[in-house]
Amino acid sequence: MVRTPLTPWERERGERFGALLREARGARSMVEVAAAAGISAETLRKIETGRAPTPAFFTVTALAYALGLSLDDLAAACGALADDEALSA
Repeated sequence: MVRTPLTPWERERGERFGALLREARGARSMVEVAAAAGISAETLRKIETGRAPTPAFFTVTALAYALGLSLDDLAAACGALADDEALSA
């Protein structure tokens, strides 16, 4: 299976998602949050830095739960980029 390249918008959305996770993590360590979400610290690091801009749904939900975030809030924050792009088109 060949994966199609990500669009600039998808990369930007991944970077925004990573920034939201870093902000929500606050002073907690990456290891602590990753363990609470049931993922590796390296996976969390890749997501937070935008190197893994399209994490699996269950990874996103596990991180949201571990950080006390609402999936609706995450979707709204990351979806705002799509709205902005649609307005500029």
